[in-house]
Amino acid sequence: MSIITILLIILFLLFIGLLPTWPHSRNWGYRPGGVIGIALLVLIILLLTGRIN
Repeated sequence: MSIITILLIILFLLFIGLLPTWPHSRNWGYRPGGVIGIALLVLIILLLTGRIN
């Protein structure tokens, strides 16, 4: 498995975890989505600059 596959699996699992479907997570707001968005942005920048193959 390449590093990209592992990162995509981790990002997908984090995305599923941030969905506010459980009562304890409804008051979190946009914070979890922002963290995933930043992680995805960093991953895209690393892919475009060629740091991750």
